[in-house]
Amino acid sequence: MKPREYLSLVLNYLVSKKTRAYLTLIGIFIGIAAVVSLIGLGEGLRTAISGQFGFLGTNVLTVQAAGLNNRGAPGTYVMRPLTSDLAEKIEKVTNVDTVINRRMKLATLEYNRKQQVFYVTSSAMGAKRKTAETAMNVKASEGRLLKDSDTKKIVIGNNYKKTDMFGKGVSLGDSLLINGEPFEVVGIIERKGSFIIDNTVAMNEDYFLKFFGDDGTVNIITIQVKDTSRMAQTQADIEQLLRKERDVKKGEEDFTVQTPQKSLDSLNSTLLAIQIFVYIIAGISIVVGGIGITNTMYTSVLERTADIGIMKSIGARNSVIFRIFALEAGIFGLIGGILGVGIGMILAFGLSAIGRLALGSDLIKASIGFPLIAGALAFSFIVGIAAGIMPAYRASRMQPVEAVRYEK
Repeated sequence: MKPREYLSLVLNYLVSKKTRAYLTLIGIFIGIAAVVSLIGLGEGLRTAISGQFGFLGTNVLTVQAAGLNNRGAPGTYVMRPLTSDLAEKIEKVTNVDTVINRRMKLATLEYNRKQQVFYVTSSAMGAKRKTAETAMNVKASEGRLLKDSDTKKIVIGNNYKKTDMFGKGVSLGDSLLINGEPFEVVGIIERKGSFIIDNTVAMNEDYFLKFFGDDGTVNIITIQVKDTSRMAQTQADIEQLLRKERDVKKGEEDFTVQTPQKSLDSLNSTLLAIQIFVYIIAGISIVVGGIGITNTMYTSVLERTADIGIMKSIGARNSVIFRIFALEAGIFGLIGGILGVGIGMILAFGLSAIGRLALGSDLIKASIGFPLIAGALAFSFIVGIAAGIMPAYRASRMQPVEAVRYEK
């Protein structure tokens, strides 16, 4: 028999047994939908968060005070903030090139008679300005970046061009009120896909300290090293220095010194653990679906016993009978996989859209690539065939005379 004839026989039977076919597919498509939707959301979240760190170079270390940083900008809501004098001491560590203090303050921004609360960031000045811009890979898509001579001027992230913040996009040359005072927008930073960079509002450090006041603390200390091959040793030396300066013992640090890659590795480990949990839950559902296919195929063999006898009596070989029933089981699984992929994509993109609207964050995204879809469909087809092997074997081993005489 030709492949098209096998397929025609199988599809005709599936169409004639709609109710049973649909019930059989439930387990498969629930499992596949769970895999596609949750992994799609997880991959989207991982990609989005990776972008938050990706703007930093590989030769950069960051220092933060330990605390509830998930509640706001880095270095906020901490018991013991970093002090600005640490930068000079860290610069004396071997292999350290440049150290930059970064400060952030929560402020009320007003534009188009609408207000939003965002963090305003200090921008390094003098010789350190170019180093900071290079380390963070920051460029202006419109206008220019800040100069040392700028006062009451700011550069903003690309997200401020959108209309959803103030009902109207902020443009180059516009005046943005910060805590009631006007600041001219002289530059808009090119989009990085990073929540941090794309939502930034930066002003020169000297005016930042004048405007918000100087309490002697900083949110983050950014460190650029000379030789990346000695990154680990440099990190250890800085940690030793900070333990001495902050009078804490090893293992009791109230600060963190880490590379962007270390943060990404920690995030990826957490997401991997979540994905494994998802695989286990979805796997149970798929196994249940496979059992359902097996039961359906055994029933199908019994219902078509006489038909099998007739086919064998006119010359159909065991291999032909086996292929028909194995293919039927595989198509059961494949159809379940197609339904599961469709439902999974709807759930993933739908839930991510709801999340973005509810939380107002672009971090919640779904990412479903072709490999995930192809893998899910291939897996569902294989599960179907595996579930149908025993029923197909039983059908192929029937004796023609006994099969023809079989009565339902």
